[in-house]
Amino acid sequence: MLKHNYSFEAIGTPWSIETAQPIPVHVKKVIQQRIQSFDAVYSRFREDSLITQISKQAGRYTFPNDATKLFDFYKQLYGITNGKVTPLIGDMLSRAGYDARYSLKPQPLATLPDWGQVMSWDGSILTTTQPITLDVGAAGKGYLVDIIAEILDGYSISEYVVDASGDLRHKGTTENIVGLEHPANPGKIIGAVDVQNRSLCASASNRRIWGKGMHHIFDPDEKAPTQDILATWVIADETMIADGLATALFFVEPKILQHHYTFEYLRMYASGGVEYSAYFKDKIF
Repeated sequence: MLKHNYSFEAIGTPWSIETAQPIPVHVKKVIQQRIQSFDAVYSRFREDSLITQISKQAGRYTFPNDATKLFDFYKQLYGITNGKVTPLIGDMLSRAGYDARYSLKPQPLATLPDWGQVMSWDGSILTTTQPITLDVGAAGKGYLVDIIAEILDGYSISEYVVDASGDLRHKGTTENIVGLEHPANPGKIIGAVDVQNRSLCASASNRRIWGKGMHHIFDPDEKAPTQDILATWVIADETMIADGLATALFFVEPKILQHHYTFEYLRMYASGGVEYSAYFKDKIF
């Protein structure tokens, strides 16, 4: 049983780490320092972040070495979804009102440029041809969960659940039953799964909403929030993968993604219907 809970706020959302034994103070410090360094690079809500610098002028920018894995994954999803999942969505979200000041006041939306037109990667070096507002929300939080899990592994903490408000990773022999929140009624669940030694991520249109019909999952081609899918859940070995695929399932069919990744999925339509892989068959109420 994981009886110790370390709870805190990070990157704008509640986190908790459950462990069998208390996390030592020095390990907590390492975790907090790593989260702060991640936020200082990738947050478009911080005036001092690297992402904010990139939004102000074209140039050549050096990212941490681990950025390569995140942006390689984004490039894969970009190709598979025909540009629907893109880190360039930051500009559209900002103009739609989900900006650094949380103005929630929509402005006219511009068509997003193609990836190759405005940025290129060489290892951890990003070169841009114009100011661009990047947003790594589709997979970044999941990747940070994986990073924190690696820290716990490095300090021989062998039983844990890292939960970043809907993106979680489990390791150990303990049972880990997770309820699947109903997107239209957060007080209810539509099922429950036992996520052991894997990751579960959820994405829903009832999260981060503002104005009439506005939410954070934007279709860059339609210049509007998605409408057909209400929520998705994905189980995969890595949290980054589960997080990114949970977003991708708003835009493409599961079988397309299954050509590239191994995962289980559930998605709920606006009509109320559900679609799922075999693993979820007996897990839905």
